[in-house]
Amino acid sequence: MSRIKSAFEKLQARREKGLITYLTGGDPSLEKTFELILVMARAGADIIEIGIPFSDPMADGPVIQAASNRALAGGTTVSGVLRMTREVRRETEIPLVLMTYYNPVYQYGLEVFCRHAVDAGVDGLIIPDLPYEESRPLQEYADRCGLDLIPLVAPTSTPERVAAICSRARGFIYCVAVTGVTGMRREIETDLEGLSSMVRTYANLPVTIGFGVSGPESALKIASFCDAVVVGSAIVNIIGQGAFGEVEKLTSELKSALVKA
Repeated sequence: MSRIKSAFEKLQARREKGLITYLTGGDPSLEKTFELILVMARAGADIIEIGIPFSDPMADGPVIQAASNRALAGGTTVSGVLRMTREVRRETEIPLVLMTYYNPVYQYGLEVFCRHAVDAGVDGLIIPDLPYEESRPLQEYADRCGLDLIPLVAPTSTPERVAAICSRARGFIYCVAVTGVTGMRREIETDLEGLSSMVRTYANLPVTIGFGVSGPESALKIASFCDAVVVGSAIVNIIGQGAFGEVEKLTSELKSALVKA
């Protein structure tokens, strides 16, 4: 059984909502990313997304854009993130998901990227700018390696498109909570109940919701519509401020809120 599937089965058995945390690999350094991943795992994260920085992160808002720029300026590469991830895997069995854009994966080579990712202990892959219609080649390589290619569903996705996306989904379905880029929001006005219900009509996989989550209260509000909440910018923001000690505190508070959901 894959680590992602096992994680969601454990959450279901405990009747508990999951916490998926995100940070950008190499921000401010790969050594610090290594440390923070292990901190988040100990503090209650159920799955961790590691961003591979890219110069044109079209799905990301200012906070994660800035993190990508810092990481790239520090010399972070795809190979470097994979090496760091391999080191992390030696320390923890928490599911690890890479999140990046299609260009770095394409330039690295689709097949070799999937193989190297799995060799490094990666369980899943999210590519926000990869359209469903063009995902088949990467999907086939990922499937051969046992790497879950996790799709995103937007508030604007039609039922027909959601059905098609879900037909190839692996791992879990990532529902985007807002129409726009990543970043903390005061309020999320999307009909998340409707979006989640539509996805569950077409997929027998866990449903997660991310984009816009600002903290524990915000996570608690959307938890009833999904199996796990994804939190990125709120964590990357405090990393960008150098407040590394706050990462453990925020992760713990987020998980505590979701346990009560």
